[in-house]
Amino acid sequence: MRSVICSMSISLDGYIVDPDGGFDWSVPDEEVFRLATDEVRGLGVHLLGRRLYETMLYWETVDQVPSLDFSTREFAALWNSLPKVVFSTTLSAVRGGARLASGTVAEEIGRLRAEPGEGDIGIGGATLAAAAAAAGLIDEYRIRVHPVLVGGGIPFFPREGRRVGLELAESRTVGPEIVYLRYRVPR
Repeated sequence: MRSVICSMSISLDGYIVDPDGGFDWSVPDEEVFRLATDEVRGLGVHLLGRRLYETMLYWETVDQVPSLDFSTREFAALWNSLPKVVFSTTLSAVRGGARLASGTVAEEIGRLRAEPGEGDIGIGGATLAAAAAAAGLIDEYRIRVHPVLVGGGIPFFPREGRRVGLELAESRTVGPEIVYLRYRVPR
């Protein structure tokens, strides 16, 4: 069965964006970018909330810039070829390899897990990931902790959630300052 993987960058105080909605503090260096590329390579589909979908639209055309390095082109090619399911109540259409979700996050994950296919199911966007976590649908958390305190914003983990014990699968430093943590949800 395909696992559901939640992978995001967070500040040391647990936020994915700061109080102003910014995330410039999480711009990856080359090693962190390589890690993100490897994570995308292992996915078969990615579920996104509207805000993350709109942020990631950047990658739809970035490969048309002739001065891009190989790493950026590689990520763009992997991301653009990856099927995506977008959860939104305001969008009427999406582009590229994306489709709008036709059901709840639980229904979509159930459908995707039942379909034959390679690769895990990635999930991103704080609100969407929180809904999946509350329903017990996330199998693994991959967290890149950045050495910054942003003092508020959108938290990575929902504050009104339930208690879940996790098993550490991996921990290492990536680049000069980022701590990478990979936790599995015991089943």
